[in-house]
Amino acid sequence: MARRQRQLSPFSLSFLDIMSCGFGAVVLLFLIIKHQTDVAAVLPDYDLNQEVATLEKEIAAAERDIVTLAAQSEQNTLDLKSARSAVSAEQDALSALQRRRLPDSRGAAQEIADLRARVSEMRTDKRALETQLNARSRAIRTFTGEGNREYLTGLQLGGERILILLDVSASMLDESIVNVVRRRNMDDDAKRRSQKWQQALATVDWISARFPPNSRYQIYLFSDRARPALADSAGRWLSAGKVAQLDDVIAALRRSVPAGGSNLESAFLVMSELSPPPDNVFLITDGLPTRGQQTPNSSAVSGSERLQLFETAVTRIPRGIPVNTVLLPMEGDPMAPSAYWQIALFTRGAFLSPASDWP
Repeated sequence: MARRQRQLSPFSLSFLDIMSCGFGAVVLLFLIIKHQTDVAAVLPDYDLNQEVATLEKEIAAAERDIVTLAAQSEQNTLDLKSARSAVSAEQDALSALQRRRLPDSRGAAQEIADLRARVSEMRTDKRALETQLNARSRAIRTFTGEGNREYLTGLQLGGERILILLDVSASMLDESIVNVVRRRNMDDDAKRRSQKWQQALATVDWISARFPPNSRYQIYLFSDRARPALADSAGRWLSAGKVAQLDDVIAALRRSVPAGGSNLESAFLVMSELSPPPDNVFLITDGLPTRGQQTPNSSAVSGSERLQLFETAVTRIPRGIPVNTVLLPMEGDPMAPSAYWQIALFTRGAFLSPASDWP
């Protein structure tokens, strides 16, 4: 039996193609919509206004930086101009100095040496004035002399109770024995004008001018015996603050006339007679003593006897009282400097053998 063949219809094939295309289009549209949704979920929101505000802030900050840099640049320009002006002024000053420079280097060196000498001289004058002012500020009296009174003496000036022992024996008239004998026969005015005696009086005047204002003092003369320079003041202290009274004492000293022997023991006994005892003693003499407390058998005294009289007198010095000795020159008494130097060591005082122009 012959099989019957079915014939294909073109309409049905086209319909299937259209349906397939339509279905594919739907699927494609679905995929596109799904992709856009996923992308929107992943990407953040983008705010254009915020971005604009940020850019405006950055622009404003940049403008401020530009203004600041411009100001700094202007200040740097001013500083540069000022520096150039300073350099120019320095160069002008250097040029002027070079124009004034001495043509001869030896002349410049001499001028510098002269200036240094003047500066040194002015410093010396300044120190001298300071010394004088310092001395005047402490002095209660003025003292005028011809010698250099400010060089180092080593004497311990000052104290609360000051005793001055002045030798008024005949040997204080001159340095040599022959002239002492010659002057002993002169009148009293000639004796007072003796250079050695005037130096002794000037020494007392110099020491008294340096009494502390609140101190007390006493001045004794000694030859054959000791006596106060001011009458009726034996055994008591005088006030240094009473300048008029001190001037009277110095005037009384100038009326005294050297005569007789030298009794050092009687001078040292004064230390024990004063109450309270002195705390500083000045001894002005010219040699070893020639008299003691006992009356001598003869007027002649040997060197060994004078040394023995000195040793006896030293035993009369109370302990703890410094004795400052001013030894004036006298020929024929070589043991005197050594002996009085021993007193300075024993009492912790000082020893001075002054020049002829002191004080």
